[in-house]
Amino acid sequence: MRIIEKTIKLINHSGFTKYFANTSWLLGERIFRMGVLFFVGIYVARYLGPERYGLLSYANSFVGIFTAIALLGLDGIVVRELVKSPANRDKLLGTSFLLKVVGTLIMWLVILVALLFTNNDILTKTLIAIISFSIIFQAFNVIEFNFEAEVKSKYVVRVQLLQLLASSFTKIILVIKELPLIWFASVFCLDAIILALGLLYTYSKNIESIYYWKWDPKYAKTLLLESWPLMFSYMSYLIYAKIDRVMIKEMLDEYSVGIYSAAYVLYEAPLFIALMVAKSIYPLLVKYYNDNKNKLFNYYIIISSYMTLLSYIIVLFFYIFHEELIKLTFGDNFEDSSRILVLLSFGLIPMFNAFLRSNYITISGNQKIILYTSLFSSIFNVILNYFLIKEFGVQGAVYSTVLTQILSLILLNAVFNETKILFFIQIKSLLLLGIWSKK
Repeated sequence: MRIIEKTIKLINHSGFTKYFANTSWLLGERIFRMGVLFFVGIYVARYLGPERYGLLSYANSFVGIFTAIALLGLDGIVVRELVKSPANRDKLLGTSFLLKVVGTLIMWLVILVALLFTNNDILTKTLIAIISFSIIFQAFNVIEFNFEAEVKSKYVVRVQLLQLLASSFTKIILVIKELPLIWFASVFCLDAIILALGLLYTYSKNIESIYYWKWDPKYAKTLLLESWPLMFSYMSYLIYAKIDRVMIKEMLDEYSVGIYSAAYVLYEAPLFIALMVAKSIYPLLVKYYNDNKNKLFNYYIIISSYMTLLSYIIVLFFYIFHEELIKLTFGDNFEDSSRILVLLSFGLIPMFNAFLRSNYITISGNQKIILYTSLFSSIFNVILNYFLIKEFGVQGAVYSTVLTQILSLILLNAVFNETKILFFIQIKSLLLLGIWSKK
Protein backbone atom coordinates (compact mmCIF):
# COMPACT_ATOMS: atom_id res chain seq x y z
CA MET A 1 0.00 0.00 0.00
CA ARG A 2 2.94 2.34 0.67
CA ILE A 3 3.87 2.46 -3.01
CA ILE A 4 0.30 3.49 -3.93
CA GLU A 5 0.23 6.21 -1.27
CA LYS A 6 3.64 7.47 -2.35
CA THR A 7 2.58 7.53 -6.00
CA ILE A 8 -0.57 9.52 -5.25
CA LYS A 9 1.46 11.96 -3.16
CA LEU A 10 3.94 12.48 -6.00
CA ILE A 11 1.22 13.04 -8.61
CA ASN A 12 -0.52 15.55 -6.33
CA HIS A 13 2.74 17.37 -5.59
CA SER A 14 2.01 21.00 -6.45
CA GLY A 15 5.42 21.61 -7.99
CA PHE A 16 5.28 18.53 -10.19
CA THR A 17 1.79 19.24 -11.54
CA LYS A 18 2.50 22.94 -12.03
CA TYR A 19 5.68 22.55 -14.03
CA PHE A 20 4.44 19.54 -15.97
CA ALA A 21 1.36 21.48 -17.10
CA ASN A 22 3.49 24.48 -18.01
CA THR A 23 5.64 22.55 -20.50
CA SER A 24 3.17 19.91 -21.70
CA TRP A 25 2.09 21.83 -24.82
CA LEU A 26 5.70 22.15 -25.99
CA LEU A 27 6.35 18.50 -25.28
CA GLY A 28 3.15 17.59 -27.11
CA GLU A 29 4.65 18.79 -30.39
CA ARG A 30 7.81 16.80 -29.76
CA ILE A 31 5.86 13.63 -28.92
CA PHE A 32 3.79 14.05 -32.08
CA ARG A 33 6.98 14.45 -34.11
CA MET A 34 8.56 11.38 -32.54
CA GLY A 35 5.41 9.35 -33.17
CA VAL A 36 5.23 10.28 -36.86
CA LEU A 37 8.96 9.64 -37.37
CA PHE A 38 8.65 6.33 -35.56
CA PHE A 39 5.84 4.91 -37.68
CA VAL A 40 7.02 6.34 -41.00
CA GLY A 41 10.54 5.12 -40.21
CA ILE A 42 9.24 1.59 -39.65
CA TYR A 43 7.22 1.77 -42.87
CA VAL A 44 10.37 2.73 -44.79
CA ALA A 45 12.48 0.06 -43.05
CA ARG A 46 10.00 -2.71 -43.94
CA TYR A 47 10.26 -1.71 -47.60
CA LEU A 48 14.03 -1.36 -47.68
CA GLY A 49 14.80 -4.56 -45.79
CA PRO A 50 17.75 -5.13 -43.42
CA GLU A 51 20.57 -4.62 -45.96
CA ARG A 52 19.41 -1.36 -47.57
CA TYR A 53 18.03 -0.02 -44.28
CA GLY A 54 21.37 -0.83 -42.66
CA LEU A 55 23.25 0.96 -45.43
CA LEU A 56 21.11 4.08 -45.06
CA SER A 57 21.54 3.99 -41.26
CA TYR A 58 25.29 3.62 -41.69
CA ALA A 59 25.52 6.61 -44.05
CA ASN A 60 23.43 8.75 -41.69
CA SER A 61 25.49 7.72 -38.66
CA PHE A 62 28.77 8.31 -40.52
CA VAL A 63 27.76 11.89 -41.32
CA GLY A 64 26.19 12.36 -37.89
CA ILE A 65 29.50 11.80 -36.13
CA PHE A 66 30.92 14.93 -37.76
CA THR A 67 27.90 17.28 -37.56
CA ALA A 68 29.23 18.85 -34.35
CA ILE A 69 31.91 20.52 -36.50
CA ALA A 70 29.19 22.25 -38.52
CA LEU A 71 27.17 23.24 -35.45
CA LEU A 72 30.26 24.58 -33.65
CA GLY A 73 28.48 24.41 -30.27
CA LEU A 74 27.01 27.86 -30.94
CA ASP A 75 23.32 27.22 -30.32
CA GLY A 76 22.89 27.95 -26.61
CA ILE A 77 25.48 30.71 -26.64
CA VAL A 78 23.81 32.59 -29.51
CA VAL A 79 20.41 32.36 -27.77
CA ARG A 80 21.94 33.72 -24.56
CA GLU A 81 23.57 36.64 -26.37
CA LEU A 82 20.34 37.46 -28.23
CA VAL A 83 18.52 37.63 -24.90
CA LYS A 84 21.23 39.86 -23.41
CA SER A 85 21.70 42.12 -26.43
CA PRO A 86 18.64 42.13 -28.71
CA ALA A 87 19.84 45.37 -30.32
CA ASN A 88 22.81 43.46 -31.78
CA ARG A 89 20.58 40.84 -33.40
CA ASP A 90 21.76 41.45 -36.99
CA LYS A 91 25.43 41.10 -36.05
CA LEU A 92 24.83 37.99 -33.94
CA LEU A 93 22.72 36.24 -36.55
CA GLY A 94 24.93 37.23 -39.48
CA THR A 95 28.12 36.22 -37.70
CA SER A 96 26.80 32.89 -36.40
CA PHE A 97 25.30 32.11 -39.83
CA LEU A 98 28.62 32.52 -41.61
CA LEU A 99 30.46 30.62 -38.86
CA LYS A 100 28.10 27.69 -39.39
CA VAL A 101 28.65 27.81 -43.15
CA VAL A 102 32.42 27.70 -42.62
CA GLY A 103 31.94 24.91 -40.06
CA THR A 104 30.00 22.89 -42.63
CA LEU A 105 32.77 23.34 -45.23
CA ILE A 106 35.31 22.10 -42.68
CA MET A 107 33.00 19.18 -41.87
CA TRP A 108 32.89 18.21 -45.56
CA LEU A 109 36.68 18.23 -45.69
CA VAL A 110 36.95 16.04 -42.59
CA ILE A 111 34.39 13.59 -44.00
CA LEU A 112 36.31 13.44 -47.27
CA VAL A 113 39.50 12.55 -45.39
CA ALA A 114 37.66 10.01 -43.19
CA LEU A 115 36.27 8.26 -46.29
CA LEU A 116 39.82 7.50 -47.38
CA PHE A 117 40.10 5.12 -44.43
CA THR A 118 36.97 3.13 -45.33
CA ASN A 119 36.27 0.45 -47.90
CA ASN A 120 32.94 1.89 -49.03
CA ASP A 121 31.67 1.40 -52.57
CA ILE A 122 30.36 4.12 -54.88
CA LEU A 123 26.73 3.78 -53.70
CA THR A 124 27.69 4.17 -50.03
CA LYS A 125 29.89 7.17 -50.74
CA THR A 126 27.06 8.73 -52.76
CA LEU A 127 24.63 8.29 -49.87
CA ILE A 128 27.13 9.90 -47.50
CA ALA A 129 27.67 12.80 -49.93
CA ILE A 130 23.94 13.47 -50.28
CA ILE A 131 23.28 13.39 -46.53
CA SER A 132 26.32 15.55 -45.75
CA PHE A 133 25.19 18.12 -48.33
CA SER A 134 21.97 18.64 -46.38
CA ILE A 135 23.95 19.95 -43.39
CA ILE A 136 24.76 23.22 -45.16
CA PHE A 137 21.14 24.32 -44.77
CA GLN A 138 21.27 24.00 -40.98
CA ALA A 139 23.06 27.36 -40.96
CA PHE A 140 19.62 28.95 -41.32
CA ASN A 141 18.71 27.50 -37.93
CA VAL A 142 20.13 30.70 -36.42
CA ILE A 143 16.68 32.11 -37.20
CA GLU A 144 15.27 29.60 -34.75
CA PHE A 145 17.61 30.93 -32.06
CA ASN A 146 16.18 34.40 -32.52
CA PHE A 147 12.58 33.22 -32.06
CA GLU A 148 13.63 31.19 -29.03
CA ALA A 149 15.28 34.25 -27.48
CA GLU A 150 12.11 36.28 -28.08
CA VAL A 151 9.93 33.48 -26.63
CA LYS A 152 8.16 33.07 -29.96
CA SER A 153 8.87 29.40 -30.57
CA LYS A 154 5.36 28.89 -31.97
CA TYR A 155 6.60 30.25 -35.32
CA VAL A 156 9.35 27.65 -35.43
CA VAL A 157 6.97 24.86 -34.39
CA ARG A 158 4.72 25.63 -37.35
CA VAL A 159 7.61 25.39 -39.79
CA GLN A 160 8.84 22.18 -38.19
CA LEU A 161 5.41 20.60 -38.45
CA LEU A 162 5.27 21.53 -42.14
CA GLN A 163 8.70 20.00 -42.63
CA LEU A 164 7.67 16.83 -40.77
CA LEU A 165 4.49 16.33 -42.80
CA ALA A 166 6.18 17.08 -46.14
CA SER A 167 9.10 14.70 -45.58
CA SER A 168 6.87 11.96 -44.13
CA PHE A 169 4.49 12.18 -47.10
CA THR A 170 7.48 12.07 -49.47
CA LYS A 171 8.86 8.92 -47.84
CA ILE A 172 5.49 7.20 -48.15
CA ILE A 173 5.33 8.12 -51.86
CA LEU A 174 8.85 6.76 -52.38
CA VAL A 175 7.82 3.44 -50.86
CA ILE A 176 4.61 3.26 -52.92
CA LYS A 177 6.61 4.01 -56.09
CA GLU A 178 9.25 1.47 -55.02
CA LEU A 179 12.08 3.87 -55.77
CA PRO A 180 15.76 3.04 -55.12
CA LEU A 181 17.71 3.78 -51.94
CA ILE A 182 19.33 6.98 -53.19
CA TRP A 183 15.93 8.71 -53.21
CA PHE A 184 15.51 8.05 -49.49
CA ALA A 185 18.88 9.66 -48.81
CA SER A 186 17.69 12.68 -50.81
CA VAL A 187 14.87 13.18 -48.30
CA PHE A 188 17.50 14.43 -45.83
CA CYS A 189 18.17 17.31 -48.24
CA LEU A 190 14.45 17.90 -48.75
CA ASP A 191 13.99 18.08 -44.97
CA ALA A 192 16.75 20.65 -44.58
CA ILE A 193 15.63 22.78 -47.54
CA ILE A 194 12.00 22.94 -46.40
CA LEU A 195 13.04 23.96 -42.89
CA ALA A 196 15.44 26.60 -44.20
CA LEU A 197 12.87 28.10 -46.60
CA GLY A 198 10.18 28.04 -43.92
CA LEU A 199 12.42 29.81 -41.42
CA LEU A 200 13.45 32.39 -44.01
CA TYR A 201 9.83 33.13 -44.92
CA THR A 202 8.76 33.34 -41.27
CA TYR A 203 11.67 35.62 -40.33
CA SER A 204 11.13 37.99 -43.26
CA LYS A 205 7.38 38.14 -42.62
CA ASN A 206 7.52 38.72 -38.87
CA ILE A 207 10.83 40.55 -38.36
CA GLU A 208 12.89 41.71 -41.34
CA SER A 209 14.97 40.57 -44.30
CA ILE A 210 18.17 38.60 -43.67
CA TYR A 211 19.96 41.14 -45.89
CA TYR A 212 20.33 43.23 -42.73
CA TRP A 213 22.57 40.57 -41.19
CA LYS A 214 26.20 41.60 -40.72
CA TRP A 215 29.51 39.84 -40.14
CA ASP A 216 31.40 41.03 -37.07
CA PRO A 217 34.93 39.61 -36.43
CA LYS A 218 34.76 40.64 -32.77
CA TYR A 219 31.58 38.61 -32.22
CA ALA A 220 33.04 35.71 -34.18
CA LYS A 221 36.06 35.54 -31.89
CA THR A 222 33.94 35.80 -28.75
CA LEU A 223 31.47 33.15 -29.87
CA LEU A 224 34.17 30.67 -30.91
CA LEU A 225 36.13 31.10 -27.68
CA GLU A 226 33.04 30.13 -25.69
CA SER A 227 31.66 27.48 -28.01
CA TRP A 228 34.61 25.19 -28.70
CA PRO A 229 34.30 23.16 -25.44
CA LEU A 230 30.62 22.58 -26.23
CA MET A 231 31.51 21.52 -29.77
CA PHE A 232 33.96 18.89 -28.53
CA SER A 233 31.51 17.75 -25.87
CA TYR A 234 28.77 17.29 -28.47
CA MET A 235 31.16 15.55 -30.85
CA SER A 236 32.12 13.12 -28.09
CA TYR A 237 28.45 12.42 -27.50
CA LEU A 238 27.83 11.84 -31.23
CA ILE A 239 30.75 9.42 -31.42
CA TYR A 240 29.38 7.58 -28.40
CA ALA A 241 25.84 7.55 -29.86
CA LYS A 242 26.59 6.68 -33.51
CA ILE A 243 29.93 4.91 -33.72
CA ASP A 244 28.32 1.51 -33.11
CA ARG A 245 26.55 1.46 -36.49
CA VAL A 246 29.66 2.70 -38.28
CA MET A 247 31.88 0.03 -36.71
CA ILE A 248 29.31 -2.73 -37.29
CA LYS A 249 29.32 -1.87 -41.00
CA GLU A 250 33.11 -1.65 -41.21
CA MET A 251 33.68 -4.87 -39.24
CA LEU A 252 30.62 -6.90 -40.31
CA ASP A 253 28.10 -5.95 -43.02
CA GLU A 254 25.00 -3.90 -43.93
CA TYR A 255 22.62 -6.61 -42.76
CA SER A 256 24.02 -6.46 -39.25
CA VAL A 257 23.65 -2.67 -39.21
CA GLY A 258 20.03 -3.10 -40.34
CA ILE A 259 18.98 -5.50 -37.61
CA TYR A 260 20.83 -3.48 -34.97
CA SER A 261 19.22 -0.21 -36.15
CA ALA A 262 15.73 -1.74 -36.16
CA ALA A 263 16.13 -2.91 -32.56
CA TYR A 264 17.54 0.49 -31.62
CA VAL A 265 14.43 2.27 -32.94
CA LEU A 266 12.21 0.29 -30.55
CA TYR A 267 14.73 0.65 -27.73
CA GLU A 268 14.73 4.44 -28.12
CA ALA A 269 10.93 4.76 -28.21
CA PRO A 270 10.34 4.81 -24.40
CA LEU A 271 13.09 7.39 -23.81
CA PHE A 272 10.71 10.24 -24.60
CA ILE A 273 9.10 9.57 -21.20
CA ALA A 274 12.34 10.35 -19.36
CA LEU A 275 12.91 13.38 -21.58
CA MET A 276 9.40 14.67 -20.96
CA VAL A 277 9.57 14.33 -17.18
CA ALA A 278 13.11 15.75 -16.94
CA LYS A 279 12.21 18.81 -19.00
CA SER A 280 8.97 19.34 -17.10
CA ILE A 281 10.48 19.40 -13.62
CA TYR A 282 13.69 21.25 -14.49
CA PRO A 283 12.40 24.61 -13.11
CA LEU A 284 11.37 22.85 -9.89
CA LEU A 285 14.88 21.42 -9.48
CA VAL A 286 16.35 24.90 -9.96
CA LYS A 287 14.05 26.21 -7.22
CA TYR A 288 14.95 23.42 -4.82
CA TYR A 289 18.68 23.82 -5.55
CA ASN A 290 18.53 27.51 -4.63
CA ASP A 291 16.20 27.14 -1.64
CA ASN A 292 16.79 23.76 -0.02
CA LYS A 293 19.33 21.22 -1.32
CA ASN A 294 18.20 18.52 1.12
CA LYS A 295 14.73 18.80 -0.32
CA LEU A 296 16.23 18.56 -3.81
CA PHE A 297 18.13 15.36 -3.05
CA ASN A 298 15.13 13.77 -1.34
CA TYR A 299 12.97 14.59 -4.34
CA TYR A 300 15.71 13.29 -6.66
CA ILE A 301 15.73 9.89 -4.92
CA ILE A 302 11.94 9.59 -5.05
CA ILE A 303 11.40 10.47 -8.69
CA SER A 304 14.53 8.62 -9.85
CA SER A 305 13.26 5.50 -8.04
CA TYR A 306 9.95 5.73 -9.90
CA MET A 307 11.70 6.15 -13.23
CA THR A 308 13.97 3.19 -12.44
CA LEU A 309 10.94 1.09 -11.57
CA LEU A 310 9.39 2.08 -14.90
CA SER A 311 12.55 0.95 -16.70
CA TYR A 312 12.34 -2.44 -14.98
CA ILE A 313 8.77 -2.81 -16.23
CA ILE A 314 9.74 -1.82 -19.79
CA VAL A 315 12.68 -4.24 -19.82
CA LEU A 316 10.36 -7.02 -18.64
CA PHE A 317 7.87 -6.09 -21.37
CA PHE A 318 10.59 -6.27 -24.05
CA TYR A 319 11.83 -9.58 -22.63
CA ILE A 320 8.37 -11.16 -22.90
CA PHE A 321 7.20 -9.67 -26.20
CA HIS A 322 10.42 -8.99 -28.15
CA GLU A 323 9.64 -11.40 -30.98
CA GLU A 324 6.07 -10.18 -31.39
CA LEU A 325 7.17 -6.53 -31.32
CA ILE A 326 9.73 -7.00 -34.09
CA LYS A 327 7.32 -8.98 -36.28
CA LEU A 328 4.51 -6.48 -35.72
CA THR A 329 6.65 -3.45 -36.55
CA PHE A 330 9.53 -4.33 -38.87
CA GLY A 331 8.31 -7.69 -40.15
CA ASP A 332 9.76 -11.18 -40.54
CA ASN A 333 12.84 -9.98 -42.44
CA PHE A 334 14.07 -8.37 -39.22
CA GLU A 335 13.46 -11.36 -36.92
CA ASP A 336 17.14 -11.38 -35.89
CA SER A 337 16.52 -7.96 -34.31
CA SER A 338 14.43 -9.49 -31.53
CA ARG A 339 17.41 -10.85 -29.59
CA ILE A 340 19.23 -7.53 -30.05
CA LEU A 341 16.19 -5.69 -28.67
CA VAL A 342 16.18 -7.72 -25.45
CA LEU A 343 19.86 -7.06 -24.80
CA LEU A 344 19.61 -3.36 -25.72
CA SER A 345 16.65 -2.86 -23.40
CA PHE A 346 18.88 -3.32 -20.35
CA GLY A 347 20.45 0.00 -21.31
CA LEU A 348 17.15 1.67 -20.42
CA ILE A 349 17.84 1.04 -16.74
CA PRO A 350 20.84 3.40 -16.44
CA MET A 351 19.16 5.83 -18.86
CA PHE A 352 16.01 6.12 -16.73
CA ASN A 353 17.91 5.90 -13.45
CA ALA A 354 20.17 8.84 -14.40
CA PHE A 355 17.60 10.89 -16.31
CA LEU A 356 18.05 13.90 -13.96
CA ARG A 357 21.84 13.75 -13.96
CA SER A 358 22.40 16.35 -16.70
CA ASN A 359 19.82 18.63 -15.11
CA TYR A 360 21.63 18.59 -11.77
CA ILE A 361 25.08 19.05 -13.32
CA THR A 362 23.82 22.02 -15.35
CA ILE A 363 22.05 23.61 -12.38
CA SER A 364 25.14 23.27 -10.20
CA GLY A 365 27.33 24.87 -12.89
CA ASN A 366 29.55 21.82 -13.44
CA GLN A 367 29.10 21.39 -17.20
CA LYS A 368 32.78 20.53 -17.54
CA ILE A 369 31.95 17.15 -15.99
CA ILE A 370 29.67 16.39 -18.93
CA LEU A 371 32.57 17.18 -21.29
CA TYR A 372 35.01 14.94 -19.38
CA THR A 373 32.61 12.02 -19.08
CA SER A 374 31.56 12.34 -22.73
CA LEU A 375 35.17 12.27 -23.92
CA PHE A 376 36.11 9.32 -21.76
CA SER A 377 32.91 7.40 -22.59
CA SER A 378 33.33 7.85 -26.34
CA ILE A 379 36.90 6.50 -26.20
CA PHE A 380 35.81 3.66 -23.94
CA ASN A 381 32.93 2.84 -26.29
CA VAL A 382 35.12 2.71 -29.40
CA ILE A 383 37.61 0.38 -27.71
CA LEU A 384 34.85 -1.88 -26.40
CA ASN A 385 33.15 -1.96 -29.80
CA TYR A 386 36.38 -3.00 -31.52
CA PHE A 387 37.00 -5.99 -29.27
CA LEU A 388 33.41 -7.05 -28.56
CA ILE A 389 32.18 -6.84 -32.17
CA LYS A 390 35.19 -8.88 -33.23
CA GLU A 391 34.35 -11.48 -30.56
CA PHE A 392 30.52 -11.52 -30.48
CA GLY A 393 29.43 -9.90 -33.74
CA VAL A 394 26.51 -7.48 -33.65
CA GLN A 395 25.69 -8.49 -30.07
CA GLY A 396 29.11 -7.17 -29.10
CA ALA A 397 27.97 -3.68 -30.10
CA VAL A 398 25.01 -4.09 -27.77
CA TYR A 399 27.23 -5.14 -24.87
CA SER A 400 29.43 -2.13 -25.57
CA THR A 401 26.45 0.26 -25.61
CA VAL A 402 24.99 -0.99 -22.32
CA LEU A 403 28.34 -1.13 -20.50
CA THR A 404 29.22 2.39 -21.65
CA GLN A 405 25.88 3.70 -20.40
CA ILE A 406 26.44 2.12 -16.98
CA LEU A 407 29.92 3.64 -16.83
CA SER A 408 29.06 7.15 -18.06
CA LEU A 409 25.69 7.62 -16.37
CA ILE A 410 26.31 5.94 -13.01
CA LEU A 411 29.86 4.80 -12.19
CA LEU A 412 31.72 7.93 -13.31
CA ASN A 413 29.61 9.97 -10.90
CA ALA A 414 31.72 8.47 -8.12
CA VAL A 415 34.91 9.94 -9.64
CA PHE A 416 34.03 13.63 -9.30
CA ASN A 417 33.45 15.25 -5.90
CA GLU A 418 30.60 17.32 -7.33
CA THR A 419 28.66 14.23 -8.42
CA LYS A 420 29.48 11.67 -5.72
CA ILE A 421 26.15 12.38 -4.07
CA LEU A 422 24.43 11.51 -7.36
CA PHE A 423 26.23 8.15 -7.40
CA PHE A 424 24.83 7.19 -4.00
CA ILE A 425 21.38 8.56 -4.86
CA GLN A 426 21.28 6.52 -8.08
CA ILE A 427 22.41 3.34 -6.29
CA LYS A 428 19.56 3.85 -3.82
CA SER A 429 17.21 4.44 -6.72
CA LEU A 430 18.28 1.17 -8.34
CA LEU A 431 17.10 -0.47 -5.12
CA LEU A 432 13.88 1.64 -5.30
CA LEU A 433 14.54 3.03 -1.83
CA GLY A 434 12.85 6.30 -2.80
CA ILE A 435 9.57 4.41 -3.12
CA TRP A 436 9.81 2.23 -0.04
CA SER A 437 11.17 4.84 2.36
CA LYS A 438 8.80 6.37 4.92
CA LYS A 439 9.61 10.02 4.02
